[in-house]
Parts: sequence; C-alpha cells; structure tokens
Amino acid sequence: MTDFRVGFGYDSHRFTPGRPLVIGGVVIPYELGLAAHSDGDVLIHAVCDALLGAAGLKDIGTYFPDTDDMWKNVDSTVLLEKVVALAAEKGWHVNNLDCTLILEKPKMKPHVDAIIDRLSQLLKVDADRVAVKAKTNEKMGFTGAGEGIAATAAVSLVR
Repeated sequence: MTDFRVGFGYDSHRFTPGRPLVIGGVVIPYELGLAAHSDGDVLIHAVCDALLGAAGLKDIGTYFPDTDDMWKNVDSTVLLEKVVALAAEKGWHVNNLDCTLILEKPKMKPHVDAIIDRLSQLLKVDADRVAVKAKTNEKMGFTGAGEGIAATAAVSLVR
C-alpha cells in the first residue's frame, strides 16, 4: 500500500497599487497588485501551506516569516521550490494539486493554462495533475467587493 497524505491551504491578500499582480508564478496584467511581504502570490502561498500540512511540517510563516527581510519582495516561486524540497527531504512527492482562486477581477480564464504549466513545473508533475479554477464570490465579502483575492489549495502527496 502506498503511503498517501492530503493537505489543505488557504491564503488571502488585499489589492494595493504600485505592484505587479502575480498569481501562480505568472504575472497577470492588471492595474493592482497584492499587498504582502513577498510578491503576494496568493495562490502559491496557499499551495505552500497545503504541501507543508500534508508533509506534517509547520505553516509557511514558520519557514518564511514576514519579520525577516530575507523574504521581502521575494518571488514566491522560490518559496514553493523550497517547500517542495522540504517535503522531498521527508520522502514526499506531489501526486496532484487542486486549487481555487476567489476573486471578482481580473478574469482568470485567459491565464489558467499558463498558471497550470508554471505550477506543474514547480511541483515536478505533469500538467494533468494540476487543476486551477477561478470563482467569483457573487459580490459578497472582501473578494466580492473587489478588495482582494483569496485562494485555496488541496494537495495529495505520496511516499
């Protein structure tokens, strides 16, 4: 029997002017970016927490604290590569990823394939093992009001 684990991650960031919008390691054309200590890649942060949880490790803030200038404005793909390596050190490898972006704008449909390709490269899996969906929040809450973006991620790991 294969050793198998599942992890869940969530993250959210508010919009802010003067920064690029980066989601899933892809720069998305939009007039606002996301406020964060790093580049604010809400999707990668959710994926990191899902991977860390499934591997029995601590949360993203433990490894990359926002109090450490080393991580200021860092490209979140660097964080994900480090998390994948931490999981691999414990013998875990990604089986699949399923994630959802929750936002009103910008529309994500034109960017989903690029995000899937980038995440599959970072996770070292085939693209058909990565699912990225985008949903509105029907104008409810901070995402519905267009104040920011939330993301969820579920990952399965095998040893």
